[in-house]
Amino acid sequence: MLIRPESPSDISAVYAVNTAAFETPAEADLVDRLRSEVKDVISLVAEDEGSIVGHILFSPMTHAGDSITKLIGLAPMAIHPDHQKKGVGKQLVEAGIRVCREAGYAGIVVLGHPEYYPRFGFQPASRFGLTSEYDVPDEVFMAMELVDGGLANVSGLVRYHALFASV
Repeated sequence: MLIRPESPSDISAVYAVNTAAFETPAEADLVDRLRSEVKDVISLVAEDEGSIVGHILFSPMTHAGDSITKLIGLAPMAIHPDHQKKGVGKQLVEAGIRVCREAGYAGIVVLGHPEYYPRFGFQPASRFGLTSEYDVPDEVFMAMELVDGGLANVSGLVRYHALFASV
């Protein structure tokens, strides 16, 4: 399994993985729009024997009260159904965390499964004083620091890019 940055030649395969992994093409369409309209997205693919079998996207977040600290949101992540439960997602998340850290982000936010993401170091975002723009249970809105104290001076509402409203 090779985890690498997405290249332009991967776009149709990434779309196919996202449509296979989700019930509707909304996430695949969101990825296409974020890729073309948002600066500084981080997009990684999982390649197995020459085929794209997984994808993860990170995009910059905005937050109230602090325009200096760089936050990034993980969403969406998609694994082709034929490759789920084989560690592909784990490899994508771990690689994504490394790339986001190297890119200088202070923290990552995710709206996701509370039984999955804590294994990577995510914890309820409320522990950092962060709140979601969405009405979701506390345990599904999570954050992790990428540097010690990276989220110490950040609190309040954090938002994904406005394009997420289309999903």
